Amino acid sequence: MSDYFGKDTFKLGFGLMRLPKKENGDIDVEQVKVMVDKFIAAGGTYFDTAFVYDGGNSELAAGEALVARYPRESYTIATKLNARVAANAADAKKQFETSLSRMGLEYVDYYLLHAMQEGNFRKYEEYGIWDFVKELKAEGKIRYYGFSFHDSPELLEKLLTEHPDVDFIQLQINYADWDNPNVASRRCYEVARAHGVSITVMEPVKGGALANPIPEVQEILKAANPDASFASWAIRYVASMDGIITVLSGMSNIAQMEDNLSYMKDFKPLTQEEQGVIRRAQVALNAAGEIPCTACHYCTDGCPQEIAIPEIFAAINEYKRYHNDFQMHRNYGLATRNGGKASDCIGCGQCEGACPQHLPIIELLKECAAAAE
Repeated sequence: MSDYFGKDTFKLGFGLMRLPKKENGDIDVEQVKVMVDKFIAAGGTYFDTAFVYDGGNSELAAGEALVARYPRESYTIATKLNARVAANAADAKKQFETSLSRMGLEYVDYYLLHAMQEGNFRKYEEYGIWDFVKELKAEGKIRYYGFSFHDSPELLEKLLTEHPDVDFIQLQINYADWDNPNVASRRCYEVARAHGVSITVMEPVKGGALANPIPEVQEILKAANPDASFASWAIRYVASMDGIITVLSGMSNIAQMEDNLSYMKDFKPLTQEEQGVIRRAQVALNAAGEIPCTACHYCTDGCPQEIAIPEIFAAINEYKRYHNDFQMHRNYGLATRNGGKASDCIGCGQCEGACPQHLPIIELLKECAAAAE
């Protein structure tokens, strides 16, 4: 591998977006503490959260489980400013101080402009956020700045050309999306590396889908290594690439943390033979036709019909995997019991504007309604 910014960082990052929950829906901070302890004991250093994750509770949990319990020099932490949820420039800039307060920090190691895409990137310009983060860096309140990205290689090329001083960017990369035209993982990766920009990786397991892939993929991976978890293939695939600072895994329980650390503590890149296994898995995935939703729930914020879109998609994907009509209808009923059905969609487009995967959600909901109602 070449020399690049972040090369020596522990290649597994702790993503704090999908933390364990109690039955009442609150984050299980005591379980998070155990996960943090195991992560740091194994050599992990990089923690990733955001102003909007879990309504701010992710940052609060980071403060309680990490910041209050470990010396500041023993870890690095990333958080994000989200212009889409801000009412104006002052409101957007206030997010930084709120994040510091929630976590009990005096500075942030990595600060990102959150979820940059066609529908919102001008908002960061309008609010003066690019200059704002440079000021924070000059003042020592952040050490490095960058942005997370969910759009076309062409827009990424534009942003990196206009802002050549970014220290790093965060991209969605996984073997399912490598040649997915909506996500364009390969092309975005190639643009970033052409600009010499290092990358932190989000969604390496595609919202958990690659931790429990379709049966055809399971057979391929188990035949190659019956002892390796499905998630290990996905995370090692991305961590093997040049220019990767760390691969963020949104771990939701202690078992997931232990599994990830079992193969990332002494990380070994994929061999050529293992790369061939992944290529066979990609072929099988492309033939399956599942809805490529990562269950981030950005689409549900503000839905006037309160439709649980990711849960509906999961019910349909379950059918595509196992062809169990009874289970599909049961899961669909659970997904719609507290909100709208797929057929209740009024086509306002709010969800499509927020979707990082650029899914045609309105049309997909019509298909889900036809299949399940």
